[in-house]
Amino acid sequence: MERIENGLQGTFSKSTRKTSAQETAEAILAPIDVRINGDRPWDIRVQNADFYNRVIAGGSLALGESYMDGWWRCAALDQFFERLLRAGRDRRVPKNMSFLWHIVKAKIINQQRKSQADVIGKRHYDIGNRLFRHMLDKRMNYSCAFWDRAQTLDEAQENKLALICRKIGLQPGMTLLDIGCGWGGLAKWAAEKCGAKVLGVTVSREQAAYAQRDCRGLDVTIERKDYRDVRGQFDRIVSIGMMEHVGVKNYRTYMQVLQRCLKTGGRCLLQTIAGNTSVSTTDPWISRYIFPNSMLPSLRQIATASEGLLVLEDWHCFGPHYDKTLMAWYRNFTRNWHRLRALYDERFYRMWSYYLLSCAGSFRARRNQLWQIVFSRDGLPEGCHYQRSV
Repeated sequence: MERIENGLQGTFSKSTRKTSAQETAEAILAPIDVRINGDRPWDIRVQNADFYNRVIAGGSLALGESYMDGWWRCAALDQFFERLLRAGRDRRVPKNMSFLWHIVKAKIINQQRKSQADVIGKRHYDIGNRLFRHMLDKRMNYSCAFWDRAQTLDEAQENKLALICRKIGLQPGMTLLDIGCGWGGLAKWAAEKCGAKVLGVTVSREQAAYAQRDCRGLDVTIERKDYRDVRGQFDRIVSIGMMEHVGVKNYRTYMQVLQRCLKTGGRCLLQTIAGNTSVSTTDPWISRYIFPNSMLPSLRQIATASEGLLVLEDWHCFGPHYDKTLMAWYRNFTRNWHRLRALYDERFYRMWSYYLLSCAGSFRARRNQLWQIVFSRDGLPEGCHYQRSV
């Protein structure tokens, strides 16, 4: 799903030879109007004096881990990260050596190779369907909603599903491939509302089992399979929140799969979180605790990977909608924590809150983007026409 920009990774690794660790932290945060031990929602309150040295030494990984350990707190983490990332202070100083090694390793090793495909399923999507049922909408959509004229998360997610089907022109009897189908929300909608015949694939054991049960009786097949192993051709293809797990070394292969599986005259829609610059890795804390081996594609990387394979028909950006989506997920998560606490400890609660709120702050600061991109295999003579609003 979704990453935090480098945040304090580089900022806190600045030398402290002239000032104490606490004075350095105060100097970094003062220009963005964040006070240490202040009383405003976006101020941070330090609970352990070793916090300063720990974060200086460990950067963004230590910042997240120290929050998980209860060493600091903030009443509104989303507002803290919005200020930090909007100011771009992480870009002003060199990165520390641990982060540089993280980048070098990503460049050398294909961390998203087929033998590693199920890592994200085991470490994220398989941690418990009860968690996601209490956090997501009733259709279990784990991607950005479309909030145009919507008042609730359920309405916004149904808006998104309807928008996708309009963009690809899904009609009764068409075959649809859903790459990274999650818990089957889109597959079920496409079969019920549009009369499509759907194949959904996911690497998650829990997602596949849930989707198979939820889509029982519909013209939907759910398979636990890597996208590179999909065979056959389809009238339409959708891939929602999947490219974030593909990796820069596999972007071209991913686009080749889309082309290979798309019938002549067909369309595919790609929805992905994206970054403003091209990278080959992600934030170390996100990689270790939330989305292992993930990274966000850039405009250039997507364009380069698809060049000569697919024809671009439409590019729609609605990143600010992810801020609202994440905050809705956070409210659901905290509201239902009493139903989950027997399964997860307090450290998990802090970790999951940090994930949702830091990512909301990143989207609010426009450091992360959300794109829906429509491609065709051969170019649509009439172009891509659809009603964008509800």
